[in-house]
Amino acid sequence: MASAIGRRAFLGVAASGLAAPRAARSQRALTIPRIGALFPAAPAAAAPNVEAFKQGLRDLGHAEGRTYSFELRGAADSSDGLSRLAQELVALKVDVIVASTDLAVIAARQHTSTIPIVMTGATDPVGTGFVASLRQPGGNVTGLSRSSPELSGKRLELLRELMPRLGRVAFVWNPAVHAARALRVTLLSVGVAAPRTSSARSRP
Repeated sequence: MASAIGRRAFLGVAASGLAAPRAARSQRALTIPRIGALFPAAPAAAAPNVEAFKQGLRDLGHAEGRTYSFELRGAADSSDGLSRLAQELVALKVDVIVASTDLAVIAARQHTSTIPIVMTGATDPVGTGFVASLRQPGGNVTGLSRSSPELSGKRLELLRELMPRLGRVAFVWNPAVHAARALRVTLLSVGVAAPRTSSARSRP
């Protein structure tokens, strides 16, 4: 798992069950893999993201109703509502659950430890305990992460590669102090309390 794997790679994880050998599929008669999706929003609000996901599957050669079925469940940001909907997906025996936020991941994990759960944008999967590490997630959770302290040093290295003469970098949140010292880059720690206010102090 990585925090910024490519779009096609992510879709490959979510659709891995769709690529079963043709012979195996014939043994399952008319059944096809079932994808469950859990969103902390009403289905109508989640429609653009769902359509983008389905378009990605079409790009990979899959067609809804032919190579997979899709079960969408959505509720406003309510842990109780998401938990109930996650339980519904598990009862339907979906082959994979796509969870769009931390709340959705938490709800899905409450009801299954065996069905694969694919995160689409967890904030800190290691810190929240969703995975053991980014390199080896373990368990039944994998997918994408928006950010992780483990990647701060790597991001700084990429900036340095893009801008070899880089000398000073401003971080809005939790600067990677140790990585900066190793690369001899001065960081500016910026605390933001309101949209138009900030304070900065240098960290060697």
